[in-house]
Amino acid sequence: MSTKITADLTGGAYVRVTNGRHVWIGDEPESAGGTDEAPNPYELLLGALAACTCITVSLYCQHKGWKLDNVSVEYEHDRVHADDCDDCDSDATGHLDRVRSRIFIDGDFDDAQRERLRQVAVRCPVHKTLDRGITFGHEEIHVG
Repeated sequence: MSTKITADLTGGAYVRVTNGRHVWIGDEPESAGGTDEAPNPYELLLGALAACTCITVSLYCQHKGWKLDNVSVEYEHDRVHADDCDDCDSDATGHLDRVRSRIFIDGDFDDAQRERLRQVAVRCPVHKTLDRGITFGHEEIHVG
């Protein structure tokens, strides 16, 4: 499956993004040269991860016939120095991008179901993509 997104800068740091069917916008806070009229790129990235997590848990519960009352997530991104990151699973040095999560899954689940939902929640496709890392293919950059 291939996904294509296009984005156009419409002024300052205000960007119009589309997949051909839907349109959304990105911006930066005023302190970074934007107008703060939309989420910044990292917020959009975390939003994609949050949406994917919620959808994955919901679809899994539907598939299993488990009654899900609600699922909500919080993701937070920051940059930390590797030496100062006690909870980072990395051999990297220098600065690391760190994403911390809080996932709330509400329903009447037994212990085995709760454990399985803990596993499923961190296996959504976007989470797995970010965790594995991304390989960039051929990049065409046209400067006129």
